[in-house]
Amino acid sequence: MDPSERLIIGLQPVREALRVHGASLHRVIVEQSESPTLEALARFATERGAKLERAPRADLDRYAERHQGVVAFAAPLAMHAFEPGDLGPTALVLALDELEDPQNFGAILRSAVALGADCILWPENHSAPLSPATFRASAGAVEHAKLCRVPSLTSALDAAREAGVQVIGLDMGGEQELGALDLKGPVLLVVGAEGKGLRKPVKQRCTSLARLPMKGPIGSLNASVAAALSLYEILRQRA
Repeated sequence: MDPSERLIIGLQPVREALRVHGASLHRVIVEQSESPTLEALARFATERGAKLERAPRADLDRYAERHQGVVAFAAPLAMHAFEPGDLGPTALVLALDELEDPQNFGAILRSAVALGADCILWPENHSAPLSPATFRASAGAVEHAKLCRVPSLTSALDAAREAGVQVIGLDMGGEQELGALDLKGPVLLVVGAEGKGLRKPVKQRCTSLARLPMKGPIGSLNASVAAALSLYEILRQRA
């Protein structure tokens, strides 16, 4: 595999890549099969102008164990500069503080796109890579996301605050519930890694630390679930 390419695995991730990138995909390989689902995907690839190849299942097995009969190759995802001064009056930015699990990363990307985040921000170091596992966990949503990978998350948070953005850290020890905050203006929501949560320097950059209401005996949530619930609360307030 060419190191300048990224590998996309599975039906939904490839379908979304075709929808967004079409003919700019390097190639799409679909298993030689009579499966109606795979035949429909092959037709869609042709309609979108992508270079289509058909291959036996054994050939696709070289790329992944669970490929659902299709893989695609594409250019690396575009990275965008984080410019807080350009954010609009109802901007929503999701920042991830050293989230290292690719499955969580992908699931969060999916929720962020579905719930209207304008961009996803994370630090270059100590973070999950944009890997085939991440693409698959996002169910193709990563193709629609504005991605901002920054050298320093704390510097990015400082810049956001200076631009008048409300920086909210999600923390189970937060002083107030997220829903009690006014979330209608520009918001940057920071989610920490499972286990360690937000780092102290990140907490210090937040304008407020907020928690999600919990009723049962379990005191914490999976990072991707917490992110989704928080994004939904912001969307609900703005409806």
